[in-house]
Order: sequence, then structure tokens, then C-alpha cells
Amino acid sequence: MSIQLHNLTKIYGTQLAVDHISFSAGKAEIVGFLGPNGAGKTTTMKMICGYLTPTEGDIEVCGIDIKEFPIEVKRKIGYLPEHNPLYKDMYVREYLMFFSKLLKISNPKQRVEDCIELTGLGQEQNKRIGSLSKGYRQRVGLSQALLHDPEVLILDEPTSGLDPNQLLEIRQLIRSIGNQKTLLLSTHIMQEVQALCDRVLIINKGKLIADETIGNLLNIQKNKRVISVEFSFLIDGSQLSRLPFVDSVQKLTDTKYLISSASDKDIRQDLFKLCTNNSWAILEMKEERSNMESVFNELTTSK
Repeated sequence: MSIQLHNLTKIYGTQLAVDHISFSAGKAEIVGFLGPNGAGKTTTMKMICGYLTPTEGDIEVCGIDIKEFPIEVKRKIGYLPEHNPLYKDMYVREYLMFFSKLLKISNPKQRVEDCIELTGLGQEQNKRIGSLSKGYRQRVGLSQALLHDPEVLILDEPTSGLDPNQLLEIRQLIRSIGNQKTLLLSTHIMQEVQALCDRVLIINKGKLIADETIGNLLNIQKNKRVISVEFSFLIDGSQLSRLPFVDSVQKLTDTKYLISSASDKDIRQDLFKLCTNNSWAILEMKEERSNMESVFNELTTSK
């Protein structure tokens, strides 16, 4: 396995940020790493990269123990953090050449050429980084992460803030890279997870709560019927859970709920009667198909 974690734990003072998680990822595998804000994703990725020291647990990258050989592990990893730190006054090619020399890459000129071609930076290579769009800045950060040809690539929110065209281009780039390397991808975009990932890890409140293929995760709701309902004002949500055949109620926003029932039970008529009796104005009510967003909400939202 390219990445192996065993009982990985991180404590900040009295806060348990990462709680004894274990997982592995193999070569040519794109693994989605999901969780709500503050769940422990970035902390976990920083520990794998060697930027943070675990409180407990073990990390191996390409069979190398990070505690014993931290420099060797870092040579195996390319990392693109969520807030991509770039020298904005430098030109793209100049910046990549600078880092290739810091990394002591043999034949740096050819390697920079290869990374520019791979990430589609050819037309932008002679521009200042500060003048680039966010999409192209992400490409520069990705090029930097790939300069030393790492076996493992860790991307933290690589498509955050991109427009639809940029998102599609970066997604295609990630897919092509993932055919050759182990790729751990953190994102909040569920469509991206379904489009890119072979497997999904979900972390919540520091604990790993799911490690499954996309197909297995979607099957979680196979035997359920899920109704999405949005009201025009705050309601007493506890009444929803008392409807006949309701299994669970998830509050998504102040006025929006997901209501689950057995697959053969259609609760919409009873739900409509409840709303009529209480004079609750419905803005929208619809049956949801099983998707990563609804599965994620079910697994990470407190009932």
C-alpha cells in the first residue's frame, strides 16, 4: 500500500482532533477524504505529509515509517494545501525552476517543461503568478507538487472557488494523474467525489465513520425513501419524526429537512396533512434520489 495509517491520533491541548483512525490507499487509486468543517481532514493530511507530529499512531508511505525516515517520506509525497501558497511576484516558469533547484531535481529544465505540459500551463508560463486566474494558480501549485514526481499526491480542496469551466479542467487533470499515482483528495463537492473517486473515507468529529466504494455508500439508502422538504419559516421539527413510518429526520438548514422512511412507504400525503393542520407553508417538497450528498448528510448529521 502507498499510504497506511494505524490508530492515528492528534490532540491539541484538551481537544481530540483526530481519534485513532486507520486506513490504507493503494497505487493508482483516487480516494476521496470527506467530512464536515472541523472534522479533522486537514490535520490528518498534514500528519501524513510530516507537517504535524501525531500524538499517537503510525504512518507509512510507500512502506517507509514517517517517524524513522521523515525526509524519505516527504520525497514520496506531493502536497497541494487548501490555501495554495505561491510567490505571486514570480513568473510561472521562474517559480517552478526555483523549486526544482530547491528539490535538487536532476535535469530541472526538462522536468519543468514536463510539468507545464502536464498541467496545461503552456500559454501562461511567462506570466506573473499574481496575474493568473485562480484556476491557473491551482495548476501552478499542482505543478509544484508534481515536480519531484512523487508516488503519492495529497490535494486539500483543489477545486475550491473555481468557476464551472475551471472545475471541469482541474477535475480532468486530477483524473489523468490518478491513473499513475496514489491520490488522496479532500473536497466538499459531492459531484466531484462521484466523478473522480474509487473509494471514499468519511471522517466526523475526528473519527473515521466510513471507508467504502461509491457503490456501497449509495446502497446505504437503497432500502429507504428520502423526502426533502423546505418551509418558508421555522417550524417545530420534532413533529416530523412522529409521522407514521418515519425512520429519521435530518435538519439541513433552519427551514429544510430530509425525512427518511422505508422504501415501500410514501409519507408525502401524511406530511402534507401535518403541514396543513399547522399552517406551515411549503416552499418545496420532493423525493430525493440516493446520491453522495444525501448519504454524507445522513452519516455526518446528528439525529
